Amino acid sequence: MSYRDKKVITIGTVCELTGLTDRQIRYYEERKLVFPARSKGGTRMYSFGDVELLMEIADKLEDGLHTHEIRKLHEKRAKSALADRVAN
Repeated sequence: MSYRDKKVITIGTVCELTGLTDRQIRYYEERKLVFPARSKGGTRMYSFGDVELLMEIADKLEDGLHTHEIRKLHEKRAKSALADRVAN
């Protein structure tokens, strides 16, 4: 597993890195745009990849896209990446 994929960053640190509030980040989770892991104590844990994804989500929202549109774009990208891996 790459360091980008390890879920080791707490929501407070993610807020500092992205400039987003914890409420915004939880909202994106509710909208199924980001999927944090949970520690044994229930703390949300994010990866560096999640941080990049959250910044991308914030940029797209600022550009006027809606959360359901962003989710569809991410689903399409994931399907395409899976198809590429299967083809190779």
